[in-house]
Amino acid sequence: MTDAVIKLIIPARNEEDAIGQVVASVINQVDAVIVADNGSGDKTAQIAREQGAAVVSVPQPGYGRACLAGVDAAGDCDILVFMDGDASDDPDDLLALLAPLLRDEADLVIGSRILGRCDPGALTVQQRFGNTLACRLMQLFWGHKFTDLGPFRAISRQAYEQLNMEAPTFGWTVEMQVRALKAGLRCAEIPVQYRVRIGVSKISGTVKGVILAGVYILGTIFKEAVWTKNSQS
Repeated sequence: MTDAVIKLIIPARNEEDAIGQVVASVINQVDAVIVADNGSGDKTAQIAREQGAAVVSVPQPGYGRACLAGVDAAGDCDILVFMDGDASDDPDDLLALLAPLLRDEADLVIGSRILGRCDPGALTVQQRFGNTLACRLMQLFWGHKFTDLGPFRAISRQAYEQLNMEAPTFGWTVEMQVRALKAGLRCAEIPVQYRVRIGVSKISGTVKGVILAGVYILGTIFKEAVWTKNSQS
């Protein structure tokens, strides 16, 4: 897949302080950068366009909705990359993230912040606990050991089309991993650096965000587990 067409999707909501540097850091490494502007009330969309990104408007809040809209806007390509717009993901890890796909050794590659290096304070205690619990549940139900639900990830477009992704909010990342396991896809992790984000997190930055994220993530896992059980009975 040496001539692979690679498109990078950045779901973003009120990230005007970071989005410019994020887009600029990857715009020359991929074939297109698509910012899914998730109802921002600031200059996120304007700054992203100024840095060369295509921008799709997604007025209704929801991380999954933004990702779904970004995929639709991407059109034809060989590989989809997802990256946060808050400068927490390190663009220097992009080539390592893509390598297993380009070598046809994996269908889905997760950038693991747990295997890599996290700046002090970049991952909260709540995030670490939630990641650990979700990964242990996935291992229990589907027998694969992930270490993280990291948002910096890459998947072949062909593999993505098998997943029928639909989670509208915080369950998006874990839904992708679970459905990839259920579909028998080759899943891999590579260590990535995780930096302190610019601005306040919409998830870990508030008590409400933490609770909702936990509910959606665990709810997605148990829903998928029930569907698996029902399909086998």
